[in-house]
Amino acid sequence: MHPIGKTKNRTTLGHHLFSFFFITLGALLAATSIQIFLLPNNLIDGGVIGVALILARLFGTAYFPLLVLILTLPFLVMAYRMIRRTFVLHMFVAVLLFAGFSSFLRSFTPFYGDLLEVIVIGGALLGIGCGLIIRYGGCIDGTEILAILINRKKGFTVGQVVLFINIFVFTGYGLIFHNWHIAAQSLITYIVAFKMIDLVIMGLDELKSATIISSKPKELTEAITQELGLGLTIMHGRGGFSGNAREILFVIVERLDLADLKSLVLSIDPTAFMAVENLHEVVYGKQAVPSHRKKQRSKILPF
Repeated sequence: MHPIGKTKNRTTLGHHLFSFFFITLGALLAATSIQIFLLPNNLIDGGVIGVALILARLFGTAYFPLLVLILTLPFLVMAYRMIRRTFVLHMFVAVLLFAGFSSFLRSFTPFYGDLLEVIVIGGALLGIGCGLIIRYGGCIDGTEILAILINRKKGFTVGQVVLFINIFVFTGYGLIFHNWHIAAQSLITYIVAFKMIDLVIMGLDELKSATIISSKPKELTEAITQELGLGLTIMHGRGGFSGNAREILFVIVERLDLADLKSLVLSIDPTAFMAVENLHEVVYGKQAVPSHRKKQRSKILPF
C-alpha cells in the first residue's frame, strides 16, 4: 500500500477510536444519570428515553435497558435508510453501551437526596453524556432521527419537532400517574439536560460573527487587526437604496471580546452598522493562524 494510504488509514482508525472513547464515556454518564438519579426518584427524560422510563415504571424498572433497545430499533432502521451509515454505527454502539451500562448500574445504590440536587446533578450528567455522544457522531434518542426526517419532508425545524414530541411525553406522564408535580419536575430536569447538551456541543467559548458596514472601512480594519488582534474578511457590497459601493467587514470574535469590538467600532465611526450573530461552530486550518500570533490568546482569523 502507498505510504499516504497507510497514513490515511491510521488517521481514520485513530479518529474512530477517539470518537468511540467519548461515546462510551457519554453513555456511561447518561446511564448513571438515569439509574442513580432519575429512575429511583420517578423522574423522566424526554423522547424515547422518557417513554422507556414511563413503561419501566409501569412494568418494572428491570426492563428499562430492554425497553430502550426495543423502542430505538425502528429509529435505527430509519437512520440506516435515510442518514449516513457512520452515524447509524455510532448510534447503534451508543445505544448498546447505554443499555449495557444501565443494566450494570442497577446494582448500585440510588441517590435519594434533596429533589433540587437530583434535578440539577441528574440533569447535568444526562446532558453531558448525551452531549458527548452527539458531539462525536451518535445519539441515543431516536426522536432526533424522526425530527430530521420530518424536517426534510415538512420543513419544521428539528428543535420544533423534538419539543412537540416531548410535550406529549411529559403530558402523558402526568396523565398516566396523576401527578403533575413529577411531570413538571421532569420537565425542569430535561431543561437542565438540554442546556448542558448545548454547552458540551458548543463549548464554553461562545463565538459571535459581526458584519460591519461603515464609511471608514480602512481605519476600522487597521484598528481591529492591530488593537484587538482579530482577523477579518473584507467583502465588497453595494447599497440597495443608494447604489453606492461599500466594503463590508466580517469578523469572528469570542463573546468576551465582543464588547471591546463594539466600543472600538463606534469610537471610530459612530454611524457604523453592526449585525451580530451566534455561531455554533467554526472550523479552520492551523495554517490560517499567523506564526507571530500563535502565542497570543486564541483568535479566529477568517482570512
